[in-house]
Amino acid sequence: MIDLSEYGYRPAVGVMLVNDARKVWVGQRLDSALEAWQMPQGGLDPGESPREGALRELQEETGIDPSLVEIVAQAREERTYDLPHDLIGKIWKEKWRGQRQTWFLARFLGTDADVHIDTPHPEFRAWKWAEPAELPAMIVPFKRELYEAVLAEFRDLL
Repeated sequence: MIDLSEYGYRPAVGVMLVNDARKVWVGQRLDSALEAWQMPQGGLDPGESPREGALRELQEETGIDPSLVEIVAQAREERTYDLPHDLIGKIWKEKWRGQRQTWFLARFLGTDADVHIDTPHPEFRAWKWAEPAELPAMIVPFKRELYEAVLAEFRDLL
């Protein structure tokens, strides 16, 4: 059994990107055999603000230029999730037990032609627009509670 007291939470961000139809952008991860989808998210670089990190991660993962995104809201508090025990110590380079994420709600100002998941370091094999209520069932189980909390916080702004 892993002693979790030695492991912290990786500072990270997430973006709920919504189009004009009020659907949310999700990508299907390349590194998972599961039929799991997720919103853009990832770790913060040293010295990077959450807002800067969110726009960078969004561009790195989706190819969407930050000029095509309007930040609508930032979550009131950070949200955490824990990795399953069999993944702790196997992903990421440091001793992280999960992520501590700052979430943003953003409006997509572009068109589907502005999405390019064939980035220099691709993370997704496919992408689509999903109904917000579908998100918890689409995500890996260990992130489900976090997605439900993000949805609840941003629901009135969608």
